[in-house]
Amino acid sequence: MSSSSTQSVANSPNGYRDEFVIPTFNTMKATAVPENLQDSPCTYLCGNSLGLLPKRSRKLVEEELEVWGTRGVEGHFDHPYDRPWMYIADKIHPLFAELVGANESEVACMGTLTANLHLLMNTFYKPTATRYKILCEAKAFPSDQYAFASQVTAHGYEIEDALIELSPREGEFTLREEDILATIASQGSSIAVVLFSGVQYYTGQWFPMQAITKAAHDQGCICGWDLAHAVGNVPLLLHDWNVDFAVWCTYKYLNSGPGGIGGLFVHKKWENEPIRHAGWWGHDPTTRFAMPPRFTAIPGAQGFQQSNPSVLATVSLLGSLQVFHDAGGMEPLRARSLQLTGRLEELLRKSKWWVAPDRASGWSTTQERRIGFTIITPAEPSSRGSQLSLLFLPTNGQVMPLVQSGLSELGVVGDSRKPDVIRLAPCALYNTMEDIERAVEVLEQVMSDVAGRDLPGSEV
Repeated sequence: MSSSSTQSVANSPNGYRDEFVIPTFNTMKATAVPENLQDSPCTYLCGNSLGLLPKRSRKLVEEELEVWGTRGVEGHFDHPYDRPWMYIADKIHPLFAELVGANESEVACMGTLTANLHLLMNTFYKPTATRYKILCEAKAFPSDQYAFASQVTAHGYEIEDALIELSPREGEFTLREEDILATIASQGSSIAVVLFSGVQYYTGQWFPMQAITKAAHDQGCICGWDLAHAVGNVPLLLHDWNVDFAVWCTYKYLNSGPGGIGGLFVHKKWENEPIRHAGWWGHDPTTRFAMPPRFTAIPGAQGFQQSNPSVLATVSLLGSLQVFHDAGGMEPLRARSLQLTGRLEELLRKSKWWVAPDRASGWSTTQERRIGFTIITPAEPSSRGSQLSLLFLPTNGQVMPLVQSGLSELGVVGDSRKPDVIRLAPCALYNTMEDIERAVEVLEQVMSDVAGRDLPGSEV
């Protein structure tokens, strides 16, 4: 991507907004928005939870329904739009490779995140009597926690012994790089797999993936990543960073739709690793329909495929990935993301309700009883993606739900995490500076409204 192209996308006032269907105030039930504005686009800052509908995805899905209705089973091989279902995932693989920094043979479009995580852990988690632990961040996304716990118990280990869950230092909200690396250095001989989120779902922290991967390998550990909140959000170079494996969903920043198809990465160095849970779709496609009794794996990540992918889910993803490709990939989108998130942070810090993070950790025990908020996402742009996580004070579970309700009524769509956090995520493809400015204006109004209420333990 040329620097001029990067600047063109970054400086575009609307990004690729016209490629997406933006919900209106009316459809989002923003009841406090005036009637004459109800048909205007809402302020949607929730792409970290569910990305918006690409217009191309809608068109592609409609085309596949047409093909299903007019061609039936023949659509697997004879397709009027040159997307035979037999090879539909191959439309995704080169676009995945661009986004995650991989060779095409190192990625596969398949399954769902947690199913893919178990599939790859069944391959790469090989505990021994002395090396059996999994290192991860504390309070990882629950699905990851459940997967890790079930993996270690399936091998006969106690969760409390086999899982090392790193927490931030007291009074801090995110992990320090030196603490992660020190843990790997001191306990690496007992760690089988290091497996963090690329971007932490709750705090929005972007972990130093290259440094952690290298540290893990230096200690003889396998290193994998859950990229649910990283793919399509931050630049990735999985092959060059020597990552062993990674998994991701596609319905957040990749805009594939609710419950969309997943993806995985397996480094080329493992391309001849035996497939432990073989399926039809991972078999050599040149003989797949000859139905041979013996499995012959596709070399690389695509050998892990098990069943034929949902065509409707796959083309829904394809429509979005085409927009990413046309936008020039992650380099220009990252530049635009830095502008949008930087502006959001700047305006939030100017709020009269702003509380510095170093004061927020003890807020509930201080004599200052007014409400407020802080940002628990790292201030350093290189340590975050587009998401900013706002912690509402005091942290008693009372303020945040009222703020979330007020934002919703005024058509600002964020994502709440009980008891006290609201996540706001400007997406480079479709959010604008106007979205950022309106969101902060509405937040100021809502905070003032909430402060005027009689909240136990909160005085203005």
